[in-house]
Amino acid sequence: MVDGNESSVTDFILVGLFPEFWNSMILNSMIVFIYILAFLGNMLLIVLIWEDSRLHTPMYILLSQLSLIDLTLTSTIVPKMASNFFTGKRTISWIGCGIQSFFFLMLGMSECLILTLMAYDRYMAVCSPLRYPTIMSPRFCLQMVAGCWTGGSISSLIHTIYPMHFPICGSREIHHFFCEVPVLIKLSCKDTSVYQLVVVVTSIVLLVLPFSLITASYTLIFLTVLRMNSVKGRKKILATCSSHLTVVSLFFGPNIFIYMTFTSSHSPEQDQALSVFSNILTPLLNPLIYSLRNKEVVAALRKLMGRSVAS
Repeated sequence: MVDGNESSVTDFILVGLFPEFWNSMILNSMIVFIYILAFLGNMLLIVLIWEDSRLHTPMYILLSQLSLIDLTLTSTIVPKMASNFFTGKRTISWIGCGIQSFFFLMLGMSECLILTLMAYDRYMAVCSPLRYPTIMSPRFCLQMVAGCWTGGSISSLIHTIYPMHFPICGSREIHHFFCEVPVLIKLSCKDTSVYQLVVVVTSIVLLVLPFSLITASYTLIFLTVLRMNSVKGRKKILATCSSHLTVVSLFFGPNIFIYMTFTSSHSPEQDQALSVFSNILTPLLNPLIYSLRNKEVVAALRKLMGRSVAS
């Protein structure tokens, strides 16, 4: 190991975020600042949803789960990255790498399913408004959320345990700022082609299939909206749906590129740039996208601020 006696033979070395960048201090400080804003923004959105009874609907319950995933996802990778950079210790233990990889995959897979459920919720609300209260009951909504977390956890456990047992011959240097499966696979001296195929199949199930269902849902929604006579109702639906479609594009685009094309065609710089965009910038943008164009969320924020000023 390059860190001498400070590292064990099972430690990995994280090279960090764009190590060749001309001013790494500014870059890492900016990432930490973005992380703080994303954490506070998503936390505020969760508080608004759970404090305001008018937002206790399936759409906002799912939105609160999306915010919970986003703030947890950024907390899984950014604090360790910042700690390594500012302390100068770039190592992460084998167990720490596995834990980070597990939570990252679990949260990412859960987000795929949550975004799909949000599209289904909008589809039922627009295309089947009379059946919506019966089908999208609070109990059913909570069951769906529990299913998303359970499915993400099981799939993540499998895709963490298996690749972590691949033998590593030579350098344990990870050309990334956190432990991610496609990057870890590059370190193995074993033939991983079979596992890479498994990852592609899993990506089809958890990325391509949900994205296809979301696209189909919004196609039906837009066809229904075009037949509506109410201009006000049409604008409200389009505002809500466009916000969700923006989030879907920001999430699925980079991840489909990373996991469907896998490791062979990616440079470390491409992996890091896509990870920063998908896992750090997008969690910052999500609260802004959903709040700026959402009158209910803005009203809940004004109500909370009014209470704070009064107290």
